[in-house]
Amino acid sequence: MTAPAGVLVEGWGWRYAGRRLPAVTGVDLRIEPGERVLLLGASGSGKSTLLTGMAGLLGDSDEGELTGRILVDGEPPELQRGRVGLVLQDPESGVVLSRVGDDVAFGCENLGVPAEQIGPRVREALDAVGLDVPLDRATAALSGGQKQRLALAGVLAMRPGLLLLDEPTANLDPDGVAEVRRSVGRIAEATGATIVLIEHRTPVWVDLMTRVVVLDPDGGLLADGSPADVFAVHGRALAEAGVWVPGAAVDLPVLPPAGAAAEPVLAAAGLAVGRVRGVPVAAGLDIRVPEAGATVITGPNGAGKSTLALTLAGLLPEVAGEVVAAERLAGRGGRRPLRWRSTELLTRIGTVFQEPEHQFLAATLRDELAVGPRALGMSRPEIDAVVDELLERLRLDHLALANPFTLSGGQKRRLSVATVLASSPAVLVLDEPTFGQDRRGWTELVGLLQRETERGRAVVAVTHDEDVVRHLGGHRIRLEARPETAA
Repeated sequence: MTAPAGVLVEGWGWRYAGRRLPAVTGVDLRIEPGERVLLLGASGSGKSTLLTGMAGLLGDSDEGELTGRILVDGEPPELQRGRVGLVLQDPESGVVLSRVGDDVAFGCENLGVPAEQIGPRVREALDAVGLDVPLDRATAALSGGQKQRLALAGVLAMRPGLLLLDEPTANLDPDGVAEVRRSVGRIAEATGATIVLIEHRTPVWVDLMTRVVVLDPDGGLLADGSPADVFAVHGRALAEAGVWVPGAAVDLPVLPPAGAAAEPVLAAAGLAVGRVRGVPVAAGLDIRVPEAGATVITGPNGAGKSTLALTLAGLLPEVAGEVVAAERLAGRGGRRPLRWRSTELLTRIGTVFQEPEHQFLAATLRDELAVGPRALGMSRPEIDAVVDELLERLRLDHLALANPFTLSGGQKRRLSVATVLASSPAVLVLDEPTFGQDRRGWTELVGLLQRETERGRAVVAVTHDEDVVRHLGGHRIRLEARPETAA
């Protein structure tokens, strides 16, 4: 068993290249070996940047400007190869190789662990995370929760003394969240490793963690102490600052169910969807998306939710059946979104992808928000008015000249929603619109979607978040797991 690591953070800060203000500044923190720290803070406070700094992965002076220092067991983390393990929020990002056993062994091989030790380490790591699958199982056949446990196993096989987890359940269904939570609990008990975890789902994790540290967006720390003390003493202030405080209700109305429109804005009968021609991931679907209301697509990881959303948005061809739009939305290609030109889609169906980076095109937020209006032929004053309104509406005006790729996860999500709103489409299709959001960002985004339905737009949202389902008040399309992807 590897000894747990200690971490020292002294006057630490980081400013990304091209940014006027630092992402993090003035952090002083000592983490004792074996502590389990829940790292909280409002979106944009620099949680992921600090975690990346602890992993020694921020890069050199070309990438940004460093102040202060971080030490892991008295040494810079970049010199502690194999001593620090990092698991990110996207299950897909942790998968390297095509077979489970090879994937778990990958890190050990890179560290030069003797071959005769790797096999036992792989089996030990899989046991620790509770992933009971054959070593030759295809990684592509795993569910989201299984892939995240696979990523944990790959890190654990290297036997790090410091385990860093950046929202490891952000993209998972409730079953996957429970799987990963149990796995981290087993790891904590079996290894005693020091753990630093970023997570907006505080109720899921708070009983496992021994300490809560809250970053202040203006620099330094807002709070630091035991979970009970931090939430009891600072709960109200933290909630107002955007932190998800266990038990604190969200001040947002619950919309009534959407009415049954005479003509839905989008509809399909006997629909089958898939990413590969002729291979459906969901079939036999009868879909109606009402006007001026919200439709939520729910179901476990691997059930085809994102695929259905992209098909409804006209970005993927149907495997069977046809998606048909209301007569008022008909374009040159008729009523089938799949046949519309890109400029026709801009004002009819706007899509927000699960990964915000996949839709960024420009070097600044201002230019990013101008892409759609410019494609529609708006004048410069019209474009400026749209961009200024959206920047202020989503609290991104202070970042107008920043590069979209340097934003926090929550800020990237708000920008991706804003880029779609800039073209004023009749239908909004959003894949996990609230993931990575702090309490304030979540409330603003859900409230924004509520107002868009009141303005007559149809909203289609893929989500695992039951609070999103409840507050949008729309009707639900529930997809079931395919047998081969069930955890």
